[in-house]
Amino acid sequence: MNRTEIHRVGADDWREFREVRLASLADAPEAFGSTYADWVDAAEERWRARLTDVALTLIARRDGRPVGVVSGSSAQLEGDEAVELISMWVCPTERGTGLAGRLIAAVVVWAEGRGLPTFLMVRVGNAAAIAAYERAGFVSTGVPADHPVDGPPELRMVLGRSG
Repeated sequence: MNRTEIHRVGADDWREFREVRLASLADAPEAFGSTYADWVDAAEERWRARLTDVALTLIARRDGRPVGVVSGSSAQLEGDEAVELISMWVCPTERGTGLAGRLIAAVVVWAEGRGLPTFLMVRVGNAAAIAAYERAGFVSTGVPADHPVDGPPELRMVLGRSG
């Protein structure tokens, strides 16, 4: 039986990251701030820089092929240091398997290990992603007041805190 494994990647894994990132941008262009055209002809240096500049990038592999990706980026949440979960995508063949929850949980555990809260931004119309984040314990705080009016509306979701 094959299983999906999640691995942290770095700059030397840029080719694999390129493969999964371009697949995500082609599959779900409405879900991301970047576009396939923004990245398809990017030089190796740009791919390496993305993996260096963003603190955490994880790739899920099944049978040696990338089938999911997520990153955790240093950010500010209401003036405090936090981790923003960004660029999450799961291959259509892996949806419904729990992989999204595993990727989300891996970022949360990484943030918690640093004593930091986790939040994310998600397009208002992305019902499947919103449901996955809600299952993982994230709660919508609505569209931030400072959200750009010229872009698609995005909800901020913060990992729910007990108590």
